[in-house]
Amino acid sequence: MSTMASTFEASTLLVVGTSDWLDDLAEALTTRTPATVQRARTAADAVDRFGSRNVDCLVTEYELDGGTGIDLLQTVRADTTSLPVVIGATAGSETVASEAIRAGVSDYVPLAEPSEQLPELIDRIEQAVRGGRRTVTQRERARQFDAIFEDSRTATWVLDPDGTLARTNQTAREMVDDSVEALLGDPFWTLPWWSQSDGTRQDIEQIVETARGGSFGNAVIEQSGADEPWIMDLSVRPVENQRGDLVSIVVEGVDITDRVSLERELRGSEELHRVTLNNMTDTILITDEDDAYTYVCPNVHFIFGYTAEEIHEMGTIDELLGEDLFDREELAASGTLKNIECTATDKAGTEHTLLVTVREVSIQGGRLLYSCRDITKRKQREEALTTLQETARDFLYAETHHEIAQHIVDDTADVVDLDASAVYLFDADTNELRPAAHSARMKTLHGPLPTSRADGETLVSYSFVENEPLWYDDIHRADRLANRATDLRSAIYIPLGEHGVFVAGSETVGAFDEITRELADLLAATAEAALDRVSRESKLREQDRTLQQQNEQLSRLNRTNETIRQIDQAIVQAETRAEVDHAVCELLTADDRFQFAWIGTVSESTDTLEPRAWAGNGQGYLDSRSFSVTTSNAEPAEHTAASGEPTVVPNVAAGLHDDPWRKDALTRDFLSVLSIPLVYNDLTHGVLTVYARSRNAFDETTRAVMSELAETTASALSAIERKHALLTTSMTRLEVAIDDGSFVLSGLAREADCTLSYHGGVQQTSDGQYVFVTVEDGTVEAVQDAANELVAVDGVQPISRDGTGSVVRLQLTEPFLALELADHGAVFREATADPTATTLGIDIPGSVTVRNILQLVRETFAGVELRSKQTLDQAAEHDLYSRFVDELTERQLEVIQTAYYSGFFESPRGQTGEEVAETLAISSTAFYRHIRTVQRKLFDTLFEDGSHPPAVEG
Repeated sequence: MSTMASTFEASTLLVVGTSDWLDDLAEALTTRTPATVQRARTAADAVDRFGSRNVDCLVTEYELDGGTGIDLLQTVRADTTSLPVVIGATAGSETVASEAIRAGVSDYVPLAEPSEQLPELIDRIEQAVRGGRRTVTQRERARQFDAIFEDSRTATWVLDPDGTLARTNQTAREMVDDSVEALLGDPFWTLPWWSQSDGTRQDIEQIVETARGGSFGNAVIEQSGADEPWIMDLSVRPVENQRGDLVSIVVEGVDITDRVSLERELRGSEELHRVTLNNMTDTILITDEDDAYTYVCPNVHFIFGYTAEEIHEMGTIDELLGEDLFDREELAASGTLKNIECTATDKAGTEHTLLVTVREVSIQGGRLLYSCRDITKRKQREEALTTLQETARDFLYAETHHEIAQHIVDDTADVVDLDASAVYLFDADTNELRPAAHSARMKTLHGPLPTSRADGETLVSYSFVENEPLWYDDIHRADRLANRATDLRSAIYIPLGEHGVFVAGSETVGAFDEITRELADLLAATAEAALDRVSRESKLREQDRTLQQQNEQLSRLNRTNETIRQIDQAIVQAETRAEVDHAVCELLTADDRFQFAWIGTVSESTDTLEPRAWAGNGQGYLDSRSFSVTTSNAEPAEHTAASGEPTVVPNVAAGLHDDPWRKDALTRDFLSVLSIPLVYNDLTHGVLTVYARSRNAFDETTRAVMSELAETTASALSAIERKHALLTTSMTRLEVAIDDGSFVLSGLAREADCTLSYHGGVQQTSDGQYVFVTVEDGTVEAVQDAANELVAVDGVQPISRDGTGSVVRLQLTEPFLALELADHGAVFREATADPTATTLGIDIPGSVTVRNILQLVRETFAGVELRSKQTLDQAAEHDLYSRFVDELTERQLEVIQTAYYSGFFESPRGQTGEEVAETLAISSTAFYRHIRTVQRKLFDTLFEDGSHPPAVEG
């Protein structure tokens, strides 16, 4: 398109006048240009058309009906100064031209030959239209610049070409306290709007220099030291004239503090959003209506293993989550479908359980948002917890630690997804951890599991001793690994309290995650609680059994004690040995507590055990065999008679074919036996043997009670023997020689080199035992010195001193033989000891077995030899002596013996009463009172009822 055509494009031209050349002009403009041409004949018509239509140029002739073209020009200029007006005059003059110019005509064209000048006129009209448009544009630009310059949101500065301030708008003025007029002419970069830092001034000077060079400049200035910090975006542009010369520089500043803050917040928000998306557990996917991806969350690889680009390449979401994941109509009705469970396979081929939420959205072309949460671990954990609950129920029915250990191993694979496992149980007796159960996989990977001492040297032992769980991603890095050849890599050791250690592992390095650790801890804790329960129940059962046994023992003991009390009462009332024997046997078997009981005595002539009393259901047992005194294949009674020790057989059936007597006992339902010697003061009075219908009938408590019964029975038999010894008229006198320095008189005689004689009389006081001894062939002082060296003698007190022999009283620290013999019914009559030999004189009543007394002497001393044995009849003597001694108190007997041996009754007296009293540490009055009392009791015994003692043949 030509320049003229572009100028007249979309232009409206108003041609005013009645001349022919105007018609030609209108036709030429219509045919030669794209302009719209309108005709007006008069000035009034032109004014009307001008007011109602948009006119781009007015062309008029000078002479018009009702006026001139200048009049029309003045009317138009009253409304607008920018409308181009061209006046063509065929009879014009310089005066008319000047007047037209003064009126503001755009162009004045004198026309000498109008038809020939039409092209020129059209060109002049084009120039007028173009000039008018330029004027309108400049004015519009000026108005726009003024509007921009006074924009309250933008601070504007106008600089001279050298960069000094020439002008500024109100917004810029309000930014400083200084008078702007005082700042005019100063370089822009030095003005108080800017920080005085060198960096800021240099930045501003640089952009001004850029504008001076004819280029656009921009800088962001941050004022941080002000009371209210701000950030301003400065843009600098040069202003040039038509020749391209720089006439000014315009600087605009926009406060972008809020925008920068928002941008920073936005960037932070975007970063937070990006970090959140990358780290959130859920994966977000958005698709369009055709299920094609419009957005893939950056963290998609966490679940699926694919990158976002690989997910996009899949096309639709069906390939990832499967078809028919949800009902479209149901989604349309609710807008959101939550917790849709499905399975998906990741890039590595591993299957995941997902929980998907689908909702309708409208986000950048996306219509469906999928939120995918991987619940594989949670699902595994739920399944593991279900298995763990079943395991806990199994534990409830387990009764032993080994059963629980096997349950742990059986369920480990399902609970913690580890197929190699084992349980060690602690043996407190051997201080060892023993493998109680293990899986086949554990044996394959690790080999046989050895027993480990609880010393902390191995991994199992260390975990148990320190009560510390051990977790190894690679067990081969553990210092305490005993088996370096093991194929196990990941391994756990969890102590089960005081019971042992749980071990599990895998051949994979780093096989444990947090859920595995949690579930393993739960399994171990559950197992420990079960083991505690079994231990408690075992202890309770043991306590119940113990209590039941104790109750049974107590019941048996009560029955036994009741029997013992009855036996004690019977023994007290018994007058003879036979009564005691039969009472014991009958009462022991009276209530079927025991089936059979008998008492036997060892025969001195045949060396056999002969029954002397029995009771119960023996069924001819005593007649079925003879009882010899032996310990080889011996019946319990035989063994006790030979050994002198109690014999117990808890189970007669044990060793049935080893001992012949067991068959005879079993045929009579004798299932357990107890045989006890009847011993009192080291003298045996026989053997008591008891048989029961049950095994283990004689427990420790029963044996203790029966031993006490045996001792009580033996004591009663001894008492009866002593009683009969006092009443018997027959007595055996023994003369026995001993060679034993432990006898107190023998030891004193050797040490003092003298002869000591004892003629009876022993005092038993709270201070000890006292005996009177005659000293011959030596001195009392030598005896005293020797006694100081003997532990058996606590003191020596001289009683009398004369030429034929002195008498001393010995205070002994050990029991004297006379008392032991008296307990068995014998009387220690006399003893004579010299430095080389000792002879004892003992009287034994006929009711007392001589063999027992000799046995007692032989058990007491060494080197015993029986010198003589004779029978005497001393009934009257014994009767008087016993009656007299029974009448005396211990103190009276002590006083009369001391007086006798001190020579008080001799004539002349060996010692006076005062001297004897001083020896006894009593007053003389008390001494004489005791003497008179003893004498009266002696005479009463001799002369009571006026009778006289019979003569006794000596």
